[in-house]
Amino acid sequence: MIEQASEYEKSFGETLDEVIDRLPPDSVTLETVMDLIGQDGLLIFCIFLTIPFLVPVSIPGVSTVFGLIILLIGISVMSNRRIWLPERLMKRSFPVVKLKPALEKGAIWVHRIEKFSHPRFRILTQGITLIRFNGLMLIIAALLLMAPFGFVPFSNTLPGLAILFLSLGILQQDGYCIMLGYVTIAATTIYFAFLLLGGAITAHRIIEVIRSSFP
Repeated sequence: MIEQASEYEKSFGETLDEVIDRLPPDSVTLETVMDLIGQDGLLIFCIFLTIPFLVPVSIPGVSTVFGLIILLIGISVMSNRRIWLPERLMKRSFPVVKLKPALEKGAIWVHRIEKFSHPRFRILTQGITLIRFNGLMLIIAALLLMAPFGFVPFSNTLPGLAILFLSLGILQQDGYCIMLGYVTIAATTIYFAFLLLGGAITAHRIIEVIRSSFP
C-alpha cells in the first residue's frame, strides 16, 4: 500500500498543478479531487489537502474536514492497507473561488520543498515499525491541524508543514524530510502548549479582576 516516488512519471508538484488547473469553476468535492489525482495517490492527495494551510488564508471548515481525511490516510499508512474514506466528507463541496488561490500559492512551497527531496537516510522510511510510526505521526499532525486554534497565526501552517514533510518523505523515501516532519510536530505541540498556558493565565487574570471589582 505504501506509495513510492518511482510509481509516478510526473513530479508531485506537476501532478498538483494539473489538478489545480482542472478544478471546476464554481465548487469542488474531495471526491472530484481524488478522481483527478488517481485512486492510488493517497499520499499525493494528502499533500493536496495540506496546501491551503501553507499560506495565511482562512477558509472556514476546511481544517476540520481536511484534517479528518488526513487522519484516515495516516491510519491507512499505519496499517499498510487501503482504508475507507467517508462518502459524506468526500462529497462535501468547497468554493473554488476561495480554495484555488490558496492552492496556487501553497503549491509554490511544494515545488520548492520537492526540489530538495530525494531518497536518502532511508532508515526512517523502511521496516514495519517505522512505517507504523510514520503513520502515527501523520495521525498526530492531523489532530493538531484540527485543533480549535484556526484564527491564531501559524496554528494551521505548522501542522500543515508537518504533514507535507511526512507525506513527501514517505513518497520519496527521504528520511531527512520525515525528520523535519517530526521536528515540526514537536514545534507545533510546544506552540499549542504556550497558547493554552497563555489562555489559562489570561482567564485567571480576568477572573481576579472580576472578583476584585465585586468584593
